[in-house]
Amino acid sequence: MEYIVKKFDELTTKEFYQLAKVRVAVFVVEQNCPYQEIDEIDPQAWHTYLRNEEGEILAYTRVYQEGEAIHFGRVLVSPDHRKEGLGKKIVGQTLAFIKEKFPQKSVVIGAQAYLKEFYGGFGFQAISEVYLEDDIPHMDMELS
Repeated sequence: MEYIVKKFDELTTKEFYQLAKVRVAVFVVEQNCPYQEIDEIDPQAWHTYLRNEEGEILAYTRVYQEGEAIHFGRVLVSPDHRKEGLGKKIVGQTLAFIKEKFPQKSVVIGAQAYLKEFYGGFGFQAISEVYLEDDIPHMDMELS
């Protein structure tokens, strides 16, 4: 298994297709949530993912700076590879990348509310009340 970090312009057409395909499968189809999955953040983001030896995308995040904070989102594990600990692995590696690239920045995420304890395990604390984003309960969380 390989952890990859690439800026948008570094991704091949095939890589972006694979990433977009799994993102749409999870966030639009599986969560039954029609919204603009590919957006204006993609061209400025670092795209991080775990890939197996066959080239299959196992897990994914994207990282971007907005204001003084670093954000990551679109956290997913491929449906065929859940319950393998890949969620913790991709978030841990994403945080290691952020710490190396942006050592003095705080990290802010918009987490689905049911994942509060999961992100809390990495040190994140809630900084907002629960709100609806695309009809899914979310909360802002920060790691200082």
